[in-house]
Amino acid sequence: MSAAVAAYDLTPALGVIGAGVLLAGLPLLWFGRRQRGAGPAARLHAFALLVLVLSFDLVLLGAFTRLSDSGLGCPDWPGCYGHATPIGASAPIASAEAAIPTGAVTLTKAWIEMTHRYAATAIGVLVLVLAGLALHASRRPDRAVGARWALLTLVWICVQGAFGALTVTMRLYPAIVTLHLLGGMGLLALLAVQAESYAPRRFAVTRGLRLGLIVVAGLTVVQVALGGWVSSNYAVLACSDFPTCQGAWWPEMDLAQGFVLRRHLGSTGDARFLPFAALTAIHMAHRLGALVILPALALFAWRLHLAGGEARRWALAIVALIAWQAASGLGNVLFGWPLAAAVAHTAGAAALVVALTVLLVRSAPVPAARSSRDAGGAPALAS
Repeated sequence: MSAAVAAYDLTPALGVIGAGVLLAGLPLLWFGRRQRGAGPAARLHAFALLVLVLSFDLVLLGAFTRLSDSGLGCPDWPGCYGHATPIGASAPIASAEAAIPTGAVTLTKAWIEMTHRYAATAIGVLVLVLAGLALHASRRPDRAVGARWALLTLVWICVQGAFGALTVTMRLYPAIVTLHLLGGMGLLALLAVQAESYAPRRFAVTRGLRLGLIVVAGLTVVQVALGGWVSSNYAVLACSDFPTCQGAWWPEMDLAQGFVLRRHLGSTGDARFLPFAALTAIHMAHRLGALVILPALALFAWRLHLAGGEARRWALAIVALIAWQAASGLGNVLFGWPLAAAVAHTAGAAALVVALTVLLVRSAPVPAARSSRDAGGAPALAS
């Protein structure tokens, strides 16, 4: 008789899900006690803000995982060598660490990677709860709260989880890693939109200022993508001086090889070693992008400052983020990509994405139909 084919072992997946549920239970318990008796819109606003803050932390934890070279600390998914924790996988981890002490698999890196997976699962649970609350509130007679953004966020985080799995199974494929980073930024933007939609606060801006906001938001997305491409290809160290690179204003660069998307880490599209000139091109593209986005943000902040009122406070916040990004970016180049500066650079990018998203929502034109409802006293909450 032929041997039976072993069924897929669900134990690691169930273990990771269980850890995520337990982690999610802590903020849920705290939130339930704090928001007891609040109305549906206020409750959803507060909960969306809570999930936004925790998701911001998750983005930084993901950056720390990537930048500490822990992305393959557990080279399978969703578990670690077929176990829910590195404790059960201690033997294969010890063997891998003994073979290559500074390699991708060590006990410390395994715990960093699995902690990120537990935290990501917890955020998934919280987004699921948020969608459930929004669906429940949307069925109220006043229909003051919609669930469209909450459901979109739930779909988004499922796709983001799939990219997280591909990051591991495809061995840090640069395009997948970059898309995973962009997905994290997109999650923050969606949660910011939700929080704003449940408690709208609007201020009027001129058409020119609104257009400028859209332009700098688009440039920010491009620059974040370029930064993700630098990080996923480990191209920060291609230039260790500033304002020159390798002692030249225009060093040797291979743009064609640097921006091939369908290739593995460190390889060209035809599986040869990626030339150093390609890494230089990747680094310089991000540096040149900074020469565009930073002045554009500064000009936009100045125009916001001239608008006065609440816009002036946002202008100061954007100026602070410009300074943060410039300082952390220079720190990465001049000090050899220290972990603290690299994570700080990701934090600044994430904060800028959230700030610009909130500004886009608050400055959006209000449809005439909605304006008339607002005047009549009915709640005006976007879906």
